[in-house]
Amino acid sequence: MFVVILRFADKSKAPRFMDGHNAWIRRGFDEGVFLLVGSIQPNVGGAILAHGTSLEALEARVREDPFVAEGVVGAEILTVSPSRTDERLAFLKG
Repeated sequence: MFVVILRFADKSKAPRFMDGHNAWIRRGFDEGVFLLVGSIQPNVGGAILAHGTSLEALEARVREDPFVAEGVVGAEILTVSPSRTDERLAFLKG
C-alpha cells in the first residue's frame, strides 16, 4: 500500500493543468489503483491512497500526473506495510 503526498510547488500554475490532473485521478480510480484522494489542509496539496501496484509502476504513474510533470506539485511516495487493519480494510494486508 502506498500514500502519495502531492505538495504545491507552484500553485499559480494549477488552473492550467487541472483538467488533466482530474483525468489522471479518474484513470487511477478506473484502473483500481487509487482508493482515496483528498486535499491536505490547509490547502497545501493532496494525498492519495494507492494499492495493487508496485512502487516502480506507481512512480511511473505519478510522473504522468500533469501537476507533477509541470511542476505544480512535488511528489513523495510512502510505502506502508499494513500489519493490522479494521476488517473492512483487510484486503490491504496482501
